[in-house]
Amino acid sequence: MKSLIISFSVVCIFLSGCQQQTTDTKPESAVFDIQKAKSFIDSINTKFSEQIMNGDSVALASHYAPDAELLFSNSEPIKGKDIITAWGSMIRSGTRNMTFTTTDLTGCDDFLIETGYYEIKENDNKVNKGKYVVVWKQQNGEWKLYRDIGN
Repeated sequence: MKSLIISFSVVCIFLSGCQQQTTDTKPESAVFDIQKAKSFIDSINTKFSEQIMNGDSVALASHYAPDAELLFSNSEPIKGKDIITAWGSMIRSGTRNMTFTTTDLTGCDDFLIETGYYEIKENDNKVNKGKYVVVWKQQNGEWKLYRDIGN
């Protein structure tokens, strides 16, 4: 329950930072395009699945910001360069087929919050399913994973 409250608090903080002020006079071309963001997320999720299938933990870790954290059930936060190791361990354990389905996406120019579910098919045909919340952060003109929360 504590992790649910913390996750909810994180989402609320990011959403409040994304609210546009009523005095905002951005030209229409500069307005945040959620459809463009959705297309990007869909392409990255496909690429992520391919990189898992290829066993490429370095490519997987490249999607994360330097200050990113992986927050999984029953484990300490995984940060920085340890993200490569975490994905490498997952791949070595037999994970080769993982798919992601986005169920909701909201955000602004600086942050995106994606929720969805994943399915992992292990080498032994065992299937694991779970849910995730991902916070994407705009960094140097690129969207990078900032918080990756899954269970």
